[in-house]
Amino acid sequence: MGIGGIGIWQLLIILLIVVMLFGTKKLRNLGSDLGGALKGFKSAMKDDEEKEEGDTEDNTEISEQAEEETEDSAAKS
Repeated sequence: MGIGGIGIWQLLIILLIVVMLFGTKKLRNLGSDLGGALKGFKSAMKDDEEKEEGDTEDNTEISEQAEEETEDSAAKS
């Protein structure tokens, strides 16, 4: 038994039919397009995570500045 109850021979026959329908050149192009899309998706996710980390750091700096201003105004009073 293979994947999902499909044997190795059935998978080979399906692969052969797909290659005959689309051709190896189209399948190669499809594979490279899919790979490029995944690479772009991973890059966008990484950029988004870095942006969120930067936003968190900015919020921390703003909070620290606000605390310093509060302490300064309390000291002046």
